[in-house]
Amino acid sequence: MQKFQAVFGTAKPVIAMVHLGALPGTPLHDADAGLDGLVTGAAADLAALQAAGVDAVMFGNENDRPYEFNVDTASTATMAYVIGRLRDQITVPFGVNVLWDPDSTVALAAATGAAFCREIFTGTYASDMGIWTPDAGRALRYRKRLQRDDLLMLYNVSAEFADSMDRRPLADRARSAVFSSVPDAVLVSGQITGEAARMEDLEAVKAVLPDTPVLANTGVKHDTVADVMRIADGCVVGSSLKVDGHTWNAVDPHRARDFMDRVRATR
Repeated sequence: MQKFQAVFGTAKPVIAMVHLGALPGTPLHDADAGLDGLVTGAAADLAALQAAGVDAVMFGNENDRPYEFNVDTASTATMAYVIGRLRDQITVPFGVNVLWDPDSTVALAAATGAAFCREIFTGTYASDMGIWTPDAGRALRYRKRLQRDDLLMLYNVSAEFADSMDRRPLADRARSAVFSSVPDAVLVSGQITGEAARMEDLEAVKAVLPDTPVLANTGVKHDTVADVMRIADGCVVGSSLKVDGHTWNAVDPHRARDFMDRVRATR
């Protein structure tokens, strides 16, 4: 918990998503807009989120649908390029997530100097992308080889677009993940991007992990953030801060400010 709070500088941080446009080589990529279009869109979202007072930002490739387990090297390289172009504009701690590839996520974090990263590092899932078997041991050894022991590892223990093939209750799986690989935080998600984690799941995981930060990872909304923050040690938020609350829209500065006003009142 101390290491977590040292990075974010506050109790119960809000980590806001900078969803990059679809990257080169992916089905939804806008070749006409090109790399400059990716940078321009990310820069606008970054500026709006920081002006709203979020505690951290996380760069992700949510637009690269359908997702892959072994991401093309060009995707990771492009994400590094975009973040590099924006590096002098980032004023808060930042993290990265390359869906759904732990090794690429760790590599991107090392290349950009990110303070934290998020991924599915543990478990076995039946998913939209096929059987999903991440390898936390490999990812942590990769972090060691890249000399990034300081990189916070945020473990999403309830994968979106998937169902765990491990039939233990979520709280038991979360407790086991903490024992076996000592994540810096555990994240609890809903079924898909933008859908809320069940409050009973948050409560159950936090009850068994009192000394590990537990965050709500998806679907935190303006009218639920106060209740979420009473249980969780922070949240990751994306869709709720977008125009009309729609995942694929740009960040709405007014919605972002209103969200953070509610967070500050709760904290």
